[in-house]
Amino acid sequence: MRSFLRRYVVANFGYKVVSVGFAIALWWTISHDPKPAVVELTVPIEFQHIPTDLEISSLNIPEAQVRVRGPERLVHELRTRDLHVEVDLTGAKPGERTFDLTAQQIRLPLELQVMQVVPSQVRLSFDRSASRSVEVRPRVIGTFAAGYRMAQVVASPSTVTISGPQQRVEAVEAATTDPVDATGVMNRNTFVTNAYVSDPLVQLVKPAPIHVTVIMEHSADISQKP
Repeated sequence: MRSFLRRYVVANFGYKVVSVGFAIALWWTISHDPKPAVVELTVPIEFQHIPTDLEISSLNIPEAQVRVRGPERLVHELRTRDLHVEVDLTGAKPGERTFDLTAQQIRLPLELQVMQVVPSQVRLSFDRSASRSVEVRPRVIGTFAAGYRMAQVVASPSTVTISGPQQRVEAVEAATTDPVDATGVMNRNTFVTNAYVSDPLVQLVKPAPIHVTVIMEHSADISQKP
């Protein structure tokens, strides 16, 4: 018996005590947090599995305020990127639809618990995807030399392709360029600028520089024309 104790218990007894102490301290740190904390983070809503022929036509997409409870050390380290509010759009069709926001739609570290999600629902509008070509209308500003006026303004390319929710795409009359300052031009000059549409839900399919050529004409030439 003494041989057994000496071989398996007493041998390296100091190292064993230290090892047990470390194990107890580690267990205490991981499993026992006497100060749970609560934090609230504002998180963008992520939309999953949207049908390829559909667009979200709601102008404002709400964010979610997520209240989370957990160990203080983890809560203090929590960042917005650690939370994911996911809404599954499988089967969505044109029109309006309401989606619930619950704890089941929140992805977060396992040690944390979702206490509340605000809002509890989100309402979205959907429309078919559409695209079409629209005219580019240059916007020219500036102070012209005395006796001169614009004779012609040419945009190249003269059209651009836009896409987005069908009803919004159909409502767009034309794309507009950023202002081109033609101050001092007395013959012709070409400027490079960009085109845009004012509807934030409609975008240019292939944005590219727009070359705007401003052609000036002397007022005397205008008065002499038949």
